[in-house]
Amino acid sequence: MATQARTVRPPRWVSAPRSMEKALQGLAKLQQLVSQPRLGLRNSPPHLPYLVPQAYQHLRLIQEQHGAGLAQIGDGGYLPVFLTNLQEKIKQTTRLFKREKEEIFKEGSTARRNLTKLSLIFSHMVAELQALFPEGQDQGSSYQLHKPEAQSFWRETWGTRSLVSWAEFREGLHRVHPVEPGAMAVALRATIDLTCSGHISVFEFDVFSRLFQPWPTLLKNWTYLAVTHPGYMAFLTYDEVKDRLQAYTKKPGSYIFRLSCTRLGQWAIGYVTENGNILQTIPQNKPLFQALNDGHKEGFYLYPDGKNANPDLTELTEAVPRNRIRVSQEQFELYCQVGSTFQLCKICAENNKDVRIQPCGHLLCRGCLDAWQMSGNAISSPCPDPEFEIPSFPPRTNLPRQKKVPNPDYQSGSSAHWVRNRPLPRLPQECPPGSVSWDVPAPPPIHEGHQEPQQLGR
Repeated sequence: MATQARTVRPPRWVSAPRSMEKALQGLAKLQQLVSQPRLGLRNSPPHLPYLVPQAYQHLRLIQEQHGAGLAQIGDGGYLPVFLTNLQEKIKQTTRLFKREKEEIFKEGSTARRNLTKLSLIFSHMVAELQALFPEGQDQGSSYQLHKPEAQSFWRETWGTRSLVSWAEFREGLHRVHPVEPGAMAVALRATIDLTCSGHISVFEFDVFSRLFQPWPTLLKNWTYLAVTHPGYMAFLTYDEVKDRLQAYTKKPGSYIFRLSCTRLGQWAIGYVTENGNILQTIPQNKPLFQALNDGHKEGFYLYPDGKNANPDLTELTEAVPRNRIRVSQEQFELYCQVGSTFQLCKICAENNKDVRIQPCGHLLCRGCLDAWQMSGNAISSPCPDPEFEIPSFPPRTNLPRQKKVPNPDYQSGSSAHWVRNRPLPRLPQECPPGSVSWDVPAPPPIHEGHQEPQQLGR
């Protein structure tokens, strides 16, 4: 009896070019839906009329950069998963328009809230794609995580891979940070998987490790801040924070916090001031629990989501004891005696320093400088130019001083620099929906940290 030949499907990554074309076609149709004037989407991140063209243009760039080799770059696993997930999110959004034909146009409806959540997911997907494929080139294997411990963990566990399944990720993370099964594992996946793909990318883990730093207490910080804290708001936008806090304008000190959608890896805290205004700020250079503790001491962050019970986060601020270096009296005296050598050139140890190299500011003697230049090694300065460093977030210095609320836990001398961060302004609505052209690069979305001088007090 003859047997019918079984069709063998090619590996999933071989269909990458076809998946790319489907995704591009879906994005073009989606742009028509979200650009309807009647929809009246606010020009505020995440803004779908901007995000959809950005996704389209970046995928086109990847397509142009790799050409016939597009199928090969899918072998690593990221691109097929991304394209499959993108097509699914396009279908979900399209179904929302079909099923909620009238509700989708009503501000504040459940359908609009679902559309906003999908907008956030699209925002995360675009950010991830641009981070792993800068200039259209696949750089996922060399992506550098911001935290050294997270970088070491990912590369030692998964090597050059830029994406792993949730099951793989959970198993790997469990070796260094035990993950409780059941509800906690489900909650952890919901927090890390920003693109809702069922996979964890190196970019998503980078964002997670930055949000819930420091590394030694990563999951403990996450539990305190994202699982049990009433002030944490998942999938909330800038405008929705303002709307939610409107109910607490007569209760100064009310606050909530969320992931910044334009500065992934950073937090945005919205709070009600003493005079009833609503400000949103991004803490700089400190873990979230430290920013919340500092704000509590100063009387700014008192009532999470308007609730009277404010979680105690002091346990998270307890520093791990560090080993101290001890020196003997003899060693100390010897150290004091070397002060006279500080003016000597560190290269020859004979002549005094009399030349300063710009822009790094290093000092050496004229003889060593001349010898270095003659050797041909002075092609470029080995020191980075400090003027090319990214400037720090500008301080907020022109706001009226808020009245402190007495707090028994307050200790004089504690840092209050957190309050000088600029507030996030009301976002303008100058660009009408649908004004973005497919033929030119989409203008960047309005970032949450941008300021208008007249709005600094808001």
